[in-house]
Amino acid sequence: MTTKTGNHELNINLFDPETQHCPYDAYKVLRDEAPVYRMPGTDIYVVSRYDDVRQVLLDTQSFPSSAEDTPYRANTDNIERIQKVAARFQEKGWLPAPTLGGRDDPNHKQMRAMFNEAFKPSRIQEIDPLVENLAYELIDQFIDDGRCDFVKQFAVPLPLFIIGEQMGAKREDMWQIKRWTDAFFQRISMMLNEEQEMEMVDREIEAQHYFQPVFERLRANPNDSLISVLVNTVIEDWGRPLNDNELHAEMMADTFVGGSETTTNALAAGIKLLIENKDIWQQLKSDPEQYMKTFVEEVLRLESPVQSLMRFCARDTELPSGGVIPAGGLVNIRYAAANRDERVFECPEKIDLQRPKAGAHMGFGSGKHHCLGAPLARRELIWGFTAVVDRFEDMWFAPGKSDFSYHPHFLLRSLKELHIEFEPRKK
Repeated sequence: MTTKTGNHELNINLFDPETQHCPYDAYKVLRDEAPVYRMPGTDIYVVSRYDDVRQVLLDTQSFPSSAEDTPYRANTDNIERIQKVAARFQEKGWLPAPTLGGRDDPNHKQMRAMFNEAFKPSRIQEIDPLVENLAYELIDQFIDDGRCDFVKQFAVPLPLFIIGEQMGAKREDMWQIKRWTDAFFQRISMMLNEEQEMEMVDREIEAQHYFQPVFERLRANPNDSLISVLVNTVIEDWGRPLNDNELHAEMMADTFVGGSETTTNALAAGIKLLIENKDIWQQLKSDPEQYMKTFVEEVLRLESPVQSLMRFCARDTELPSGGVIPAGGLVNIRYAAANRDERVFECPEKIDLQRPKAGAHMGFGSGKHHCLGAPLARRELIWGFTAVVDRFEDMWFAPGKSDFSYHPHFLLRSLKELHIEFEPRKK
């Protein structure tokens, strides 16, 4: 279906890979003309204004993370595929339980308390020197070449190696783990046919069999790693720690993909923005200590590695824009559209290293489901960009080597590659 707005009709398809390549014009049209927009041929309601997004995130009674207590009903084709996926996991591995992000209170609150312990500030402070050292180590591996694929050689390994070591993986296994996390990334893209999705499921099951012995070893011999906390901490209201099905779900969703993929995408986006905005590059280099934190927030706001996530609607609800979402609707919360809302951010399409309240964006969500890994992600972004500023005198796109294409994905924004050349800074 189309949505009537004034004297014309909108027909915006956010599943279209071309629209996904640069969705920001479409987001502006939605904010201005259809802030609550039913996607043609679906029961998906796209919410694009900042105040609407914020209400959906904060009103967890009307907009729960689970469909359990709502009138939502998946169509027959979706149900059949969901059943096939579940059967494959049960047959060959472990059926992933609902993740932290897919739970509602009181269950969510009980489980999140354990994650808050795992990602507490003192633990992030302990990891910080590892992040700093790795950022410089990675750049020093290619600094003499004068060129690199920034995605593959820096943006992927920095957060992947950090979370991997905290999750009990060996450094030499990291690229195999990346193949597994890519499978999960693609499976949740909402862009695959059934055959492709089942292939991704099989890859995830390979990861399950890699990590299962790690779980069992840590149950027998706990240590002070993040994964040991996840494996062994008893959730008070449950009277037990996470079981295997819950652990396997969290390994993919909230640790490896949540803890590396999104940071990878922000690192790549930030370098692309710096090359495209030389005035910002010079301003950042002039005083990194003053501008770096704001630059990180501006990257997260402008390019939003998590473009959107889903919620369900439990009851007819009117949002501040006046749009109404009916009970049973599937809500697509467009963080990336909210982050460029002119009603909240002045000149939202521009980087402003002196923007007041730069951290007010929705890059990490808001409310009860605010990203628990945000402090670690911010440290990785700060050290990643700091190392670049410190090591490069200048940088530019390698001529003819990148097409600046993005992986097809309804929820996340991920640059496939970024070939750059640079002049090393004179020591």
